[in-house]
Amino acid sequence: MHAFVTGSTGLLGNNLVRELVAKGHPVRALVRSRAKARDVLGGLAGVEVVEGDMEDVKGFADALAGCDAVFHTAAYFREYYGPGEHAPKLHAINVKGSVDLAEAAHRVGVKRFLDVSSSGTVGLKPDGSAGDEDTPPAPLAATNLYFKSKVESERELKALSARTGLPVVFILPGWMFGPWDAAPTSAGQIVRDFLMRKLPAVPDGGSSLVDARDVAAAMVVAAEKGRSGERYIVGGDFVDFRRLFQVLTQVSGVPAPRWHVPHPVALTVAAMSETWARLTGGSTVMTVEGVRTMHAKLKVDSRKARRELDASFRPLEETLRDTVAWVREHDARVGGVASGAPAATAA
Repeated sequence: MHAFVTGSTGLLGNNLVRELVAKGHPVRALVRSRAKARDVLGGLAGVEVVEGDMEDVKGFADALAGCDAVFHTAAYFREYYGPGEHAPKLHAINVKGSVDLAEAAHRVGVKRFLDVSSSGTVGLKPDGSAGDEDTPPAPLAATNLYFKSKVESERELKALSARTGLPVVFILPGWMFGPWDAAPTSAGQIVRDFLMRKLPAVPDGGSSLVDARDVAAAMVVAAEKGRSGERYIVGGDFVDFRRLFQVLTQVSGVPAPRWHVPHPVALTVAAMSETWARLTGGSTVMTVEGVRTMHAKLKVDSRKARRELDASFRPLEETLRDTVAWVREHDARVGGVASGAPAATAA
């Protein structure tokens, strides 16, 4: 299988390229920066780098020729959880760009299109249990513009598949952690901030957490076994911040915050952090949208992916141990931070 991977320097895309190469599949890796590609993909055999931008699919569409499958991981995602106006970019990249890419893939004879959506488009069942592929979106998806863009993208890609016959399979990951989070995502930034002791308290909330490597492995199987038009949640287990910080302490030796911050207080702090970031031109990992998303405590059911895609999920301790090790090796700011004795979080 000759694979074309978008977003190949991102957390999921990078791990997906590595999984494909390990399975013997040649890869064309779409990147926005060749310099960044050298940093995170350099040395991988069987990888051809293609420079391009999802807002201009025509600019790289010729490189799709000869590929059997497109793995579409690129999205306007981590930027959304920062301050600013994001609606135009969300539509241009997550909706229009995805449809343009699928149309270009169909024109050159690509056999399968695998689209990365989000488990955030799945709500809880009426009894409060974990949602599955048929569960309607949570109310949050109506206000979270990223989730909303993914709902719209899925709808447009299903219509395209019905119109053209291009098989489209949807992968819905949970909150992804793992090595090779170079950008980083919000998850990677939380790990960095934890290691540098920049997190003063344990916020309320949590989400279904998954290792990006496990999502990548399921996607490679989906290229062969995934059924067109079907959604596959690859979400892992629900983990709240208390548990996340406890395990980070176990694997890093860095003390966890001792105090718990109530949700209303977290919203206020997030609003102040966003305002300060706008005024100073900086960034913040604590945003109002991010706090609301975690407070929703969305849980998802990955049994369908286990059955049909042979999906499996490694222990949280392994994911966080490998993530911490990668961050300490690749981020000089973190590598020099001394660890301390473990400390439990307080309620």
